[in-house]
Amino acid sequence: MTTTPPADPRIEAVAARLKEAAQKRAEAYAPPPAWQPIWKRPRKPKSIKAKKEELAKQRKRLKAAGVRRFYGAQARRPRPRQNRIGSAAGRRDARALSRMRHSNAWLW
Repeated sequence: MTTTPPADPRIEAVAARLKEAAQKRAEAYAPPPAWQPIWKRPRKPKSIKAKKEELAKQRKRLKAAGVRRFYGAQARRPRPRQNRIGSAAGRRDARALSRMRHSNAWLW
């Protein structure tokens, strides 16, 4: 039959201190009682000045994007045909030469 040794007051004191320290650590690491993730917190209203600054920045950004889009479209616009009329014959010759180059016909 095994018997438990008598309780040693020194060991009991150390165990109590360890338990207390563990409790303190758990309290230190626990989230605060009213903690909420940042995306669930109620929004803090912006000052009128901050709101106006943000809108001005947004307007500037959108205007710049519009300008970029406009000039990008300008670059791709089909050009007037007037300047291509004279080169029609040249294009025809080039087309014939290109066909010859890509065919497997030999020039004797």
